Amino acid sequence: MVSPAQPFGRILPTNGVVGIDASGFDRSHASKHYTKRAKLTIQQLKVTLLVDVWSSAIIDAHVTTTRKHDSQIAPSLIKHRAFSSLHKAWNARLDADLYGQRSQNETVHSRLKQRYGAFVRSRHWWKQFRELTIVCFTHNINRSLQLAGSVE
Repeated sequence: MVSPAQPFGRILPTNGVVGIDASGFDRSHASKHYTKRAKLTIQQLKVTLLVDVWSSAIIDAHVTTTRKHDSQIAPSLIKHRAFSSLHKAWNARLDADLYGQRSQNETVHSRLKQRYGAFVRSRHWWKQFRELTIVCFTHNINRSLQLAGSVE
């Protein structure tokens, strides 16, 4: 698991209730038409964010090029289909009202893509990860200024 050493959400107050969701970022900003015509295959980055539901602070990020399911990244936070008694026990631990707050993550992903683009500009994996980490830090700083009333 690739994760930054320090949590992102230290500059914002949190309430301890978090949501997890993933979204894809393109590794190139070439058009879909060009990549199809040139027969290029560009693998997307899957970015999984752990977001505080009260302040929309990004607590942690997981970046991968594989199609890992969210349940493999954070197994105790996600509802499972009830195939066994263990799955039923996991689902019983999750509060139904709090589980609905997962949509906050989609809001954060949308905000990141609108402000900073749906692609990374770097060519190397470690620079792509660093670029996404900087985007998460920038989001948290901007969000803290919004909560303080400085920026709209």
